[in-house]
Amino acid sequence: MRQSRRSIERDTSPERDASIEHGERGSASLEFLTVGMLLLVPIVYLVLALASVQGGALAVEGAARQAARIAVQTGDRSSAEAAVDRAVRVTLADYGVDAEAASVVIDCLSARCDAPGTSVRVTVEAQVRLPLVPDVLELGLVGSVPVEASATQTISRFARGGS
Repeated sequence: MRQSRRSIERDTSPERDASIEHGERGSASLEFLTVGMLLLVPIVYLVLALASVQGGALAVEGAARQAARIAVQTGDRSSAEAAVDRAVRVTLADYGVDAEAASVVIDCLSARCDAPGTSVRVTVEAQVRLPLVPDVLELGLVGSVPVEASATQTISRFARGGS
């Protein structure tokens, strides 16, 4: 019991009370808030930016996959390009990616694109804007990340042959 009384007496010494009165009271919470905010803001922005880029990557991947399926199922080249363009625009708009700035390339791996057994590859490229980047001084071009995806489909051998 004597040891515990001595420790209590040491904790309540007048020197300790004087040091608290001279500016040490409450500084830990202020330091915690300051450092916490300085670390929290960049981490939150990093999470938002990564989510935006991931959403854009999913958008172009889905658009390329759907466009390749449509390109294989349509009969002639001109109607395939129109249907592919429409599918890409709808898919990118669903994810909030600017479909007007996207580019679509359709490649055939043989001479005839409508022959059964031909592989058709569709490549979709888009720019994903990072969050909170203003449009002032064309910062939208600097504050964007290019994403690209491609998908390949083969025309069924049971499809009707081209003319």
